[in-house]
Amino acid sequence: MSAPSFDARDPLTPAFWDERFERGFTPWDRGGAPDALRRFVAGAEAPLRCLIPGCGAAYELAHLLDAGWDATAIDFSPAAVAAGRAAVGAAWSARVVEADFFAYEPELPLQLIYERAFLCAMPRAMWPRVAARWAALLEPGALLAGYFFFDEALRGPPFGIARAQLEALLAADFDCIADAPVDDSIAVFEGKERWMIWRRRAPQAGPSAP
Repeated sequence: MSAPSFDARDPLTPAFWDERFERGFTPWDRGGAPDALRRFVAGAEAPLRCLIPGCGAAYELAHLLDAGWDATAIDFSPAAVAAGRAAVGAAWSARVVEADFFAYEPELPLQLIYERAFLCAMPRAMWPRVAARWAALLEPGALLAGYFFFDEALRGPPFGIARAQLEALLAADFDCIADAPVDDSIAVFEGKERWMIWRRRAPQAGPSAP
């Protein structure tokens, strides 16, 4: 899909995403819950309390909620929130919330953050802030799971990351416990994404006072 001309150029503003949702240009939208997430949910020992940042149309939210999970999806774009509420239907629309990920505070501790095209929607200079917020929202043992986009093209979004760069970004706070290829990618991510699960590590104690 070739991109039409847009007025909004800064992906850090809601207007950027509003314009694309309102004009139906969403090449990152898969239209349903992907296979690796479905397998993850089916194989979980118990439902998890989950946050989906930058949810867009939020198809995965409905899948999680239908499976009995306590899930909330957030987006700072009003048009994305409207699309998400329409996609999940009246039964779950209240679980799609207009909120800024960097200011959002869940009512109860999270057990999972689901990553799907949120990191790669952010300019690269924002990535340390995203990683720090992931770590702040997750207690030791909680999981960061989802899809990570590996690409070195300079322009975006989506902004791809190198594997070594992702490892360096998360090494201080997370351990990678699963890393698998993806066989049902949509065109924009095909051949360039991995399903990964990272476990939040307990913060290291600082040196004791003399």
